[in-house]
Amino acid sequence: MAAFVLVSAGVCWGSFHFLGWIGGAASSVVCGLLTLWCVWFFRDPQRSIPQDADAVICPADGRVVITDDCAPPAELGMSGEPMRRVCIFMNVFNVHVNRCPVDGRVEKIHYRPGTFVNASFDKASTHNERSSMVVAMANGRRAVVVQIAGLIARRIVCRVKEGVSLSAGERYGLIRFGSRVDVYLPRDVTVTVRVGEVTKAGETIIARFAGSAGGRGGV
Repeated sequence: MAAFVLVSAGVCWGSFHFLGWIGGAASSVVCGLLTLWCVWFFRDPQRSIPQDADAVICPADGRVVITDDCAPPAELGMSGEPMRRVCIFMNVFNVHVNRCPVDGRVEKIHYRPGTFVNASFDKASTHNERSSMVVAMANGRRAVVVQIAGLIARRIVCRVKEGVSLSAGERYGLIRFGSRVDVYLPRDVTVTVRVGEVTKAGETIIARFAGSAGGRGGV
């Protein structure tokens, strides 16, 4: 936000100096709108997190683009067996604060550099820059959340470290300016969202475990 303000101030000063009042006024309007948009982009609204031990909470605002079975990123060193996957694409108008989908302990975080193709494409899961987080639940199961950079996004922020405990719906990071979040879950969960459905981080339930005996199991 500070960068937007400083650049906007510089452009406006230059426009008034070299283009006169009309050019300066036009530049001021454009720069002002862009700065307001940047401030609005980093909004972080409060959310009503469902108090349901069997629910998997959506980690991102956006639109569901893929629901399938897929192995988590290879760099995590997991078994390579397919897991339930839900992919959520965030455009530049969505809230970009990401939230943990289940209660658990952060077992592993792995950053991998990569390309910046459109995050709505399936190949973004493989080729794009990403930060993966493995969350170990108290019942021994694991969920994986992958922050994926997009065509415009160039900055992934993960604000937690390995070993910390998170609650479902708790904030843990963000991605700046358009991106995607993939969630990998145990195969016996029931996915409750469809491709094309709009989601809200911390509120939308994207999947359910099969009863309290197999739920997310607390922190």
